[in-house]
Amino acid sequence: MNVPLKNPRRYFEEVDQNRGADAAPPVCLYLEVTNRCNLLCETCPRTFEDLEPPADMSWELFTSIIDQSENIARVVMHGVGEPMLVKTLPEMIRYCKARGIYTLFNTNGTLLTPRKQRELIETGLDELRVSLDAADAKTFLAVRGKDFFNRIVRNISGFTALQREMGAEKPLVSMWLTGLKETIGQLPDFVRLAASIGVREVHLQRLVFDEAGFGLARAQSALFAQARAEEQEAVDAAQAIATALGVQLKASGGTEPGLALKNLESEKPWSTCRRPWSLMYFTAHGRALPCCIAPFSARGYENYTLGDATQQSLREIWNSPAYRDFRTALLSDTPPKPCQGCGLRWSL
Repeated sequence: MNVPLKNPRRYFEEVDQNRGADAAPPVCLYLEVTNRCNLLCETCPRTFEDLEPPADMSWELFTSIIDQSENIARVVMHGVGEPMLVKTLPEMIRYCKARGIYTLFNTNGTLLTPRKQRELIETGLDELRVSLDAADAKTFLAVRGKDFFNRIVRNISGFTALQREMGAEKPLVSMWLTGLKETIGQLPDFVRLAASIGVREVHLQRLVFDEAGFGLARAQSALFAQARAEEQEAVDAAQAIATALGVQLKASGGTEPGLALKNLESEKPWSTCRRPWSLMYFTAHGRALPCCIAPFSARGYENYTLGDATQQSLREIWNSPAYRDFRTALLSDTPPKPCQGCGLRWSL
């Protein structure tokens, strides 16, 4: 039976004190249950390059990873694909919940039909995060590549209405908007939209991009350390509206949105990352990557693969020379390539 992480602050304080090449067993798993998607988002690498062959994570691989993870308190079931394309998703959620694991995933909301709404609620899912990225249909089409805005809004509204009808407190539903110069002005209306359809938590998501950039994932669209006055005004207005409407407005990592746009000076901003000491990320094919940000921040999975869950045990991967070397490099002046811009270049 997995033991919930009841005191995350104390846990991460211990991680900070003991960071080195070795690490205690991870407490969080990111499982890319599929790398397939039905949208063409301008901020996602899978729209612009081949990452791995299209696939859903097999039931055998999924359960094998879960069964090897005795200390796991949290499972995040998404990566670069749309989880609701996976037919066995409800069973996967139940498998985690039967082991006392806090379970969540991010969805684009296009497939959140009335039948699936009830099914998800009945699984015991803890969080449902909906990436909408716009407050109107025109902007949604420009950012996410297909004209599904009105369908998604209806789906979310129907989901929260069904929760109220069923008296279901879970899952916690949140809406997410990626911080872009092209969309930050919509944040106040995004908060209003969330409140109008029964969503009480809104997140301003970081924009991650590599040196070359792709689509809207590029330096020109970034806000971090270069937000103009009108962009900061949009954030301030959204915070005031959220307070008035009873909506919580958060930024990536739980940071206060206004602060998240500022450049906090640090000689090695990547060095505060705890991910290689606290979590494991697996693609649909079982490839172990450093974190969920890595596919967005550096090209070529082969350049930062840390193991293969179809060939190795999780213990072997976690304690492997590749993982140990990655941790050591992250604490140095020359971090691994996926980490070089983290906390320095990316929005929020």
